Order: sequence, then structure tokens, then C-alpha cells
Amino acid sequence: MKILLTGHRGFIGSNMLQALERKGHSVSTYDWVDGNMPSVAEQDWVIHMGAISSTTERDIDKILTQNYDFSRQLFDACKLHGVNMQYSSSASVYGLGTVFTEDAPADPRTPYAWSKYLFERYHARHQGKNTVQGFRYFNVYGTGEDHKGSQASPFSQFAKQARETGRIQVFEGSRESRRDFIPVQDVVETHLKFLKVSASGVFNVGTGKTKSFYEIAEQFGVPIEEIPLPEQLRNSYQRYTCADMTKTSQVLNVYSTSINL
Repeated sequence: MKILLTGHRGFIGSNMLQALERKGHSVSTYDWVDGNMPSVAEQDWVIHMGAISSTTERDIDKILTQNYDFSRQLFDACKLHGVNMQYSSSASVYGLGTVFTEDAPADPRTPYAWSKYLFERYHARHQGKNTVQGFRYFNVYGTGEDHKGSQASPFSQFAKQARETGRIQVFEGSRESRRDFIPVQDVVETHLKFLKVSASGVFNVGTGKTKSFYEIAEQFGVPIEEIPLPEQLRNSYQRYTCADMTKTSQVLNVYSTSINL
């Protein structure tokens, strides 16, 4: 298939590019350049992973321009030309909620989360005849995330701390803070499976299991120090996430009976 991939230099996008090329797809890539729109007319799919991914970015205009406005324009172009589309969303749209089904009330707490939720709403209200699939990633970790610094997963951050300082710092309450952590390879595999699925909508991408930050830190066998949660994170920090994978699994199971997923 002919596929346009945005965000191919990012953590998940770079892994996606490698997987698509291994599968033999014809892949074009796009970098954000002042909002110039890529051509989509000749593509079978657009996989839109390009975004400002920092959950601590507070420049709202910048976030909305790159994450919402550009995504909306790309969506409209795909709809116009009948091109199928996948896009990255985020479990951050659940905010401090405790129910993690796709139809649960949203509670975005940061400009990043709002940009993702607003685009999901736009998608829901303007779905055309083409297939459009949004994926709410839970906490993704794995190869290629070292450059993300403070935005990297605890697996990456803790490994770096253990290697460089011989100790790991975790936020107070990390024994009770549990999230759904998913390897980047599993995220990529979900995208690949859904390329064979014509169902549109928003789907969770997680494991349905949780692990505490403290448990992750313990894996490295070095002293662990608890530090206060930074003030700027207090109103948005997710103490618990766990993907309800019912909808995602049901859709994939339906299509797996007729095609080889």
C-alpha cells in the first residue's frame, strides 16, 4: 500500500516507519514546515503521528496550531480524496477519570490533552465514507525514546538515572500510582492490524494491566528516593490508568475471522 506517515522522526513514528518498510509498503514521510500541507490524493492511508507530544507544553496557540488545526486540515484532505486515515490520540484525554472505556467522560487537563480531545470530537462530527481510526495510546515505552528527556517513559528515565547516578528518584506516592504501560512494538502492531480493518472510531491501545512506578524502579536494583510531586503537575498528574480493551479487541476479533490479521 501507499502510505503517508507524519511524525516519522519521533519515538513511535520512527518505529512505525521501520515496521511499514519491513512489510514492503511504499512509505512517504512528512515533516512539519510552517503548516504546509502534504499531498494525500495518491495515498491509500495516512498515518498521522506528528504532534507536539510534550504534556508540559503550555504554549496553547502552538499546541492548537500543530496538534489540532493541522490534524483537522489533514483529516479534511483525506475525506475529500477518500483516503483512509489513522491518527495518534492519547489516554491523557481521560485526565483524572477512573473509567477507561472510549465512551467514558473525558477530562483533559493539559493543552496537549485538550488538543487530542478536540480533534477526536472533530473526527466524530465529520466522519466521511473513508475509514478514520484514532488510537488512544496509554503509556508507551521502548526503543528510540531516549531523546524525549523528561517526557520519556519511567523505564527510560529510571535506567538513565541508575546508570548515571546510581540511584532513582520517584514521586511521593509512587507505590500507589499505577499505569498501563505498553511496549512500542505492540502499539505499532495494533496500527498494522487496523490497516486491514474498515471500522472507524476511537480505540484504546494499552494492555489492560497496570504496574506501579515504584515496581518499575525496583527492577534496576539501586536505591530509590521519593521526592515531592512538582507543583505544576498536581492538577493533571494521572495516578491511575488502565485501558479497557474490550472495544479494540472486539473489532479486531470480528475482522480476524475474515482476513489474516
